[in-house]
Parts: sequence; structure tokens; C-alpha cells
Amino acid sequence: MSSPLPDAVPLSEVRRVLVTKLRHHGDVLLASPVFTALKSAAPHAGIDALVYADTAPMLEGHPAIDRIHTIDRGWKHQGVVRRWSAERALARALASRGYDLLVHLTEHPRGLALARRLAPRWSVTSERAAGRSASWLWRRTYTHFYRLPRATERPMAEQNLDALRRIGIEPAGSDRALVMVPGAEAERRADALLRERGLARGAYVQFHPGSRWTFKCWPADRCAELIARVVAGGLPVVLTGAPDPRERAIAVAILGALAPDTAARVVDLGGALTLRELAAVTARARAFVGVDSAPMHIAAAVGTPAVALFGPTSEIAWGPWRVEHRIVASAHPCRPCGQDGCGGGKVSECLTTLPVERVHAALAELLESAGTAVAPADGPPTGVAP
Repeated sequence: MSSPLPDAVPLSEVRRVLVTKLRHHGDVLLASPVFTALKSAAPHAGIDALVYADTAPMLEGHPAIDRIHTIDRGWKHQGVVRRWSAERALARALASRGYDLLVHLTEHPRGLALARRLAPRWSVTSERAAGRSASWLWRRTYTHFYRLPRATERPMAEQNLDALRRIGIEPAGSDRALVMVPGAEAERRADALLRERGLARGAYVQFHPGSRWTFKCWPADRCAELIARVVAGGLPVVLTGAPDPRERAIAVAILGALAPDTAARVVDLGGALTLRELAAVTARARAFVGVDSAPMHIAAAVGTPAVALFGPTSEIAWGPWRVEHRIVASAHPCRPCGQDGCGGGKVSECLTTLPVERVHAALAELLESAGTAVAPADGPPTGVAP
């Protein structure tokens, strides 16, 4: 629905929109409602996305997106000539689309060059982006600037949608959910993998302990204790993770800490799934357990209830969005500090000290709300190797 802003963009005159989100996987997924809300407000308009190539799977198949343009992070390592050629091809592709509206959702400096080169009739970005050293140029180039909270937290999905509010679009509640579409091929692969391992839809708990940021991770021994409790309660566990060596090392440490009979009830799919296959596996889980990471946001996007462990990052800004969930966080007065570990040491005490009992109790409560019982939260784990 449109608002009565005096400088609202006349949507009837918008034929094509470019939305940019040049950030990481979870950030891109948290921008997915922007496309939904734009399409609802301007169903006649074509809507494109510009993201980094490795994050494109987060938006592939989104019903509101016509075309996804990508920037390869590796261009900068391919030499001047190859990078120039790739950049030129992208510029031509974007210019050929004839955008009327540019929605720039990050503070990335490329947003300034894009707006000046594409010269859309309307363009919106955050005031923080315009606060850069060349703020005068940003303000001469963009037509609208949306505000972000300075002293309070706000969910990132809503912050993205604030760009639309600034141009006169008030997103409907039904348009604010995250959207990730695994696709038919990923669905078939997920079904095949689970069938091979004797797992049925809704009959396992997914545990994703890793993150590209190690200061967001829970200790491996505590992960193993939690898995032992879940398995003892009657549910198998699917362990997922990225192929990154650091995440694989976490998985190996967890599996190595499990007693053989417990490990037999754990399916390790770490490094074996594409992002869209991961989404399909997550959609089939009874519940998701993990830290603040893109897979946690994927769980929210596919509607899987989640238990999320939070340390130095804010659960208000980054928590599971519009899905049933439980947050487990410490009472440290210094959190959320937003630092990469205490003192920048890559280890977050507020996270590493979270007790297994609290995480298991949160999962038990979540599963009970869905009519599934698990083992009691009290008592020592019995499936951890001595």
C-alpha cells in the first residue's frame, strides 16, 4: 500500500527496478522481502537484483525477481584487463535494462557509481551511505534517503524494507517473510540423500554448528553433548556445514567426541550440499539448531522452527525472522558488543559459556510445541565418548 508522502515515487510510472545488496549470504536473504513488497506495490514493474555471484543462490527462483546480475568477488584477482572486461560487460547489461528506480540497500561505494551511470529517475539509499566522505556527491545523485536507528536495534529485514517506506510503499505483513526457493533439482537431491540414510521428512533435527565467523561458534564439546541428548531423546541429527576447512574441522571434532552408538544416529552432510540443497534439507527438518549464520536465516525462510545461539551479535537485529524460534543467549552485560570475540580475540565468552542444559531445554520446548517429546534436559549426556 502506498503512503501519502509528498515526495513518494509514483509507482505507476516505474517500469523497471534494480535492487542491490552487496553483502554476505544472510544479508542477501534478509533483503528478499524487499522484492516481494515491491512486486505487490508495482505488479507491472520488472524487478532485478544485483548481488555478489556467490550469494545469488539465496535469491534464485524468487517469484518477484526477473533477472539476477552478479559481481564476482574474484574479479579483483584476475588482472586489470579481465576485470575491466567483466566490469564493462556488467555495466552494459545493467544500462540495457533502463531502470527507473534504484534501491541500494548497502553502504557499498559502488552504489554511487551505479546511480550516476544508470541515471534512474528515482534512487533511494540509506543516510549512512550518504554519510561517506563524498556525502555531497551522494546527495546530489540520489533522490531519497531512508533513516536507520542510531541508538536502538531494529530487525535487519525491517531495515531493508525501510528503503521502500521512504519512497511511499508500506509493506503488507504478508510480504515481509523471507523467501528462499530450493528448486526442483535441489528438492530431488535432498529427498534422495535423506532416503539413502533412512530419514523421513520431519523426523530429524538439523544442527548447523559452524559459521564463517568463528567468534560466533559454540565449543565442539558442547555441540557433541547437545547431539547426544537429542539422539537419546529419540531423534536422529543431521549435521550440516560449509565445505570451508574451518567448518569441516568443527564437524570432525564434534563427531570425534561422540560415542559410537550416538555417532551412528548422526548423518554428516557437511560440505556435501549446495545452498539450495541445504535449504531443501532444512525445510524437511523438524527443527533447526545453530548459531547466528546464513543457515539460521535459511531455516526462517523455509519455515523450520529454530533454536539460535547468540553471543556478540544482536538477536533483535539478526534473530530468526517471522518463524517460531527460541533464542539462547547469556546475561553478560556487555553483549551484544558486535566485536569479533572478547578483545578481538576471536573467542566470545558470552557464547562459549552457554550451558548445554539451556540449549537442550529450548529445543525441548520448541519441539513440545509441535507435539514432539525429547529427553529431559536434566542429567548428564550419555552419548559422548569418554
